[in-house]
Amino acid sequence: MPDGRERRRNDRRVLDVVEADNRDVLRDSQPARSSGRDGPDREVAVVAADYAPPVIYVTENGAAFGDVRGHDGRVRDPERQDYLESHIDSVAQAVAEGVPVQGYFVWSLLDNFEWAHGYSKRFGLVYVDYPTLERVPKDSFYWYRDFIASRRAAPSPAGPVAAGSS
Repeated sequence: MPDGRERRRNDRRVLDVVEADNRDVLRDSQPARSSGRDGPDREVAVVAADYAPPVIYVTENGAAFGDVRGHDGRVRDPERQDYLESHIDSVAQAVAEGVPVQGYFVWSLLDNFEWAHGYSKRFGLVYVDYPTLERVPKDSFYWYRDFIASRRAAPSPAGPVAAGSS
């Protein structure tokens, strides 16, 4: 680019600017909700076309929202549920189109320390009360549990790939 920086999209719908010293500058910390062609199906299709890997795993796919515990102790996070559902559906569409996706992993199980944001962003399916370390499953935790139980993917006809094989 004319200004000496490379711009790229990543699976969290943020604009990263990689400067000359290779330091990432995060422009927008909250991923946009997306579905359809804006989901990870496009990215995994590009990876499949450009690199022809035998398998692809979608890792660390999640979103940070302003999660708070209600007076009843429950953590309601419908935005995360919508985000995950649209992204999982997007990956399923890529698989239906022949992209060799073998796995999908949500980021993250627990709220945690994020290098760029400290404890200010909550990505987890389980809310962590940092002063007490109490863990409270969010509504998205129960949604994801039920989703997995009801829609387990069929194993690949090729079977699992052994480590080190290609």
